[in-house]
Amino acid sequence: MFQLSRPLILASNSPRRKQLLEETGFDFSVDVIPTDESFPESIHTNEVAGYISTHKAEMFRSLHTDKLILTADTVVIIDDIILNKPKDHIEALSMLNMLSGKTHEVVTAVSLLADDSIYTVSDTAKVTFRLLEKREINLYIERYKPFDKAGGYGIQEWIGMVGIERIEGSFYTIMGLPVHIVYQLLKPFIIQ
Repeated sequence: MFQLSRPLILASNSPRRKQLLEETGFDFSVDVIPTDESFPESIHTNEVAGYISTHKAEMFRSLHTDKLILTADTVVIIDDIILNKPKDHIEALSMLNMLSGKTHEVVTAVSLLADDSIYTVSDTAKVTFRLLEKREINLYIERYKPFDKAGGYGIQEWIGMVGIERIEGSFYTIMGLPVHIVYQLLKPFIIQ
């Protein structure tokens, strides 16, 4: 649908990001460089996603100088604590119990590497879960195995459909790719 002035690379293995970028109408390929996602403790929790997304883009700086590189990172924050991807059922259970009956923040940052410059934009959304029953949480973890999702859940999956009472902000930010921001970052490179 949209033709860009140079090839676009999505630097993410996330099937959700891939799906959303496809639906946005851009042709792209996927290339991922394993990246250390640690961050200095001095960084405020709301800035972590931007720090990691920028770091992911930095990894490509010398490799694809003639391409556009799109990276992203999502963090789930509750009570100033970052919930990463759960390692196992027990950790996912703990995370969903923390989120149950409360409002948390989801911050997704997107970075675009173009012409040796990195442009990073973050977006924040708030998500409110109703009080979840233990059997609902266990059923969700067993069926969906949300071990590749920050905070241990996917808004587009069953637990999001039946458990989320309210969101403030972009649904796509919560899903892991704020499409409205991606479009604005890529717009200058669209061939008219």
